[in-house]
Amino acid sequence: MWFIQPKKNYVPEMPWERVDEPELMSWQIRVRDYNTFVGNMVFLGTYLLVGGFLWALVYFQGGGVVDENSMLLIVMSVLMMPIVMSMSHQTSIIAYRLTDKGYEKISWKPQIDSVKPVMKWTAIVSGVAVLVATFFNPYFILGAVGPAGLGLIALSMGNSSGYQSLVRGERHENRDWDAVEEIVLWDKRRLIGLKMTFDDGFGPHSSYQKIYCNKGDVERVLGFIKNVTPSVDFFERKLIVNEISAQ
Repeated sequence: MWFIQPKKNYVPEMPWERVDEPELMSWQIRVRDYNTFVGNMVFLGTYLLVGGFLWALVYFQGGGVVDENSMLLIVMSVLMMPIVMSMSHQTSIIAYRLTDKGYEKISWKPQIDSVKPVMKWTAIVSGVAVLVATFFNPYFILGAVGPAGLGLIALSMGNSSGYQSLVRGERHENRDWDAVEEIVLWDKRRLIGLKMTFDDGFGPHSSYQKIYCNKGDVERVLGFIKNVTPSVDFFERKLIVNEISAQ
């Protein structure tokens, strides 16, 4: 899930391609490698939509009076929060390895490794809660549309090999320092953008390759990059972060 932090050091076991070049700097970081504003809005909209449905049931089923069924709905709406956040607040583990000639970046999303057991137990607990509630009010089975339904959907998606491959989003970048045209620092997100030009078959285009730094390491990493690219211009400003690159 989004709140589970990696404890393992993945750097030594990564399939690096520059193994013949001495490693001068390496680290790993867990970060929301996308436009976080959009992700936050997705979370808020989804939570308000499904949570609003549950609160509407509280109002119309209980006539505005909070009884045992209403309390169960409220608890279910709270349990729904980590389910929604697992979809809107996904993070990536990124490993970096820097040499005097270039850098490599390997990233992937580890959520699929932890989402299945969490979704399984969320679906079970929510399903049992709905089942118990139906003994008091048969119409309460409508509550399964909330967290129980979301839990079952997420669980089925997590067991799909195609979905697992999609959401893992593994990427491997191998870039030379000679290709860097501009350096931009967005200090708020501890993000260094390296402007490079690529030709993907549709003509050349420029974008910023992303290097995230751990807390307290920004100046050290930035100093290293400036040292290996002495003639490249440097700026400080906000970057628009996309899934693959930044602008």
